[in-house]
Amino acid sequence: MDLLVRLYALKQNSKLDERLFHAGIVIRRVLAPELGLVTQWIQKEFGRGWASEATVSFTRQPPACFIAVKKGELIGFACYDAIARGFFGPTGVSEAARGAGAGQALLLACLIDMRSQGYGYAIIGDAGPIDFYARAVGATAISDSTPGIYAGLLTNP
Repeated sequence: MDLLVRLYALKQNSKLDERLFHAGIVIRRVLAPELGLVTQWIQKEFGRGWASEATVSFTRQPPACFIAVKKGELIGFACYDAIARGFFGPTGVSEAARGAGAGQALLLACLIDMRSQGYGYAIIGDAGPIDFYARAVGATAISDSTPGIYAGLLTNP
């Protein structure tokens, strides 16, 4: 199911920012020279499809991908405008780093950046943790949105 987010209603989360600061986690936009490193990490952690989508987000100017870094190590990523304009995702945080707030911070970084690029709404395509998105950014379900944009996607057995 796809979800809809009202970007104009989003606010920064200072408590989350403070939590990340104390955990030593930095959220930032990717840089072009990091393409290979980041997409290799995504492929290893989450698969070839997400690595392909992230590659597309690197081609945007500015890049439409943010990363979470802890002690110089990549622990998560989030992209937008990859599968289609106005879509958030893919996004993922390494299993060992989950629960520290990096996923929510990456989500907010992307969505707030989308708002600054002129979007009023964002679509979260084929959303996994629907309750998380509803709590974190007020996302609501889009009726009759399955299978959505991913219908007919080629996959390797």
